[in-house]
Amino acid sequence: MNAASYVIPLPPQASLPVVGESGRYPVRRIWCVGRNYLEHIREMGNDERAPPFFFAKHADMLVPDGATIPYPPLTKDLHHEVELIVAMKSGGLNIPADKALDHVYGYAVGIDLTRRDLQIASRKKERPWEIGKSFDGSAPASAVQPASKIGHPSKGKIWLTVNGKEAQTGDLEQMIWNVPETIWQLSQQVKLAAGDIIMTGTPAGVSQLQPGDKLECGVDGVGTLKVSIGQPE
Repeated sequence: MNAASYVIPLPPQASLPVVGESGRYPVRRIWCVGRNYLEHIREMGNDERAPPFFFAKHADMLVPDGATIPYPPLTKDLHHEVELIVAMKSGGLNIPADKALDHVYGYAVGIDLTRRDLQIASRKKERPWEIGKSFDGSAPASAVQPASKIGHPSKGKIWLTVNGKEAQTGDLEQMIWNVPETIWQLSQQVKLAAGDIIMTGTPAGVSQLQPGDKLECGVDGVGTLKVSIGQPE
């Protein structure tokens, strides 16, 4: 079907640049892992024995490297959460952990921006987290590094600074559920496919952001990402 087949203009395809390639990586869905680093679970006062779970953001909430993100509405407690992103090239249901990396195209660096006050209020009322996690500009992401070039990182520093001051630091090997295990778990819930990206959880050190803050983050061997928080729209 072409554009003339629709009664309103087609929305643009969400995508990420790919390092060393002219083509872009098309994003289908964004999945996020909750509670996958032990120290972050502890700092948030959650049960460290509970298994991780998954929530989603919409693909059009992606923000490119170098962008300024307007401070979002309804919140007074915006937090940063730096994460390793896994970009899928294929998928399926019930993918075995020992076959999971065969479905990975590459990796990127992301930030799961969170309206923490709204997230906590929803949790107390046993409501979905969507209002706290899924909002415009809530998914900054770097360019994708193909796994064919960098392999499949399982260890290495993951970090984030705010205005040049270190806020978050950890190591990928501190994940409670590693990348193959995460893919295996998620593929029991939904049928994964090419274009799905998975944000794999954040280490300790999350903190409040204000308009004017400048964030820089990275994962060793994968890349870096810089964004700024602007004034509310």
